[in-house]
Amino acid sequence: MTRKPKPAPTSEAGFTLTEIMVVIFIIGLLSTVVMVNVMGARSGAQVETTRAQLSSLNGALQQYSLDMYDYPTTEQGLDALTERPAGAEGNGSYRKGGYINKVPLDGWKRPFVYRKPAEDPSRPFDLLSLGADGQPGGEDENADLSVWDL
Repeated sequence: MTRKPKPAPTSEAGFTLTEIMVVIFIIGLLSTVVMVNVMGARSGAQVETTRAQLSSLNGALQQYSLDMYDYPTTEQGLDALTERPAGAEGNGSYRKGGYINKVPLDGWKRPFVYRKPAEDPSRPFDLLSLGADGQPGGEDENADLSVWDL
């Protein structure tokens, strides 16, 4: 029995280096487009989450004020919404169980800034998030988000 010799590989077998490089370039380009869109959506979600939490905290502060005849002081902070603050025994009637279960963090996992009295005397308190950079001021996602700007 005679064996047939294998045919020699032709130049058309497999992929050329140029074809492989083009495919890698296209995959990289598509990955970049997807990442840009995903990162933008994440930033927008953090801002919207922070705004929702500011609104919720504002509602809890309004309820606290109605029951206790004033807002918590800066020293009492937002923790006054979860348990009756020390020194507030004689004021109003604190709601059993508090006004919220726990004080939330902003969309960037940092605590909200609460001050009473407020820096602006026309407002009863300041409640804000310092944005993505955690610093006062800023633009775009780094901008401060205040309960008074909702």
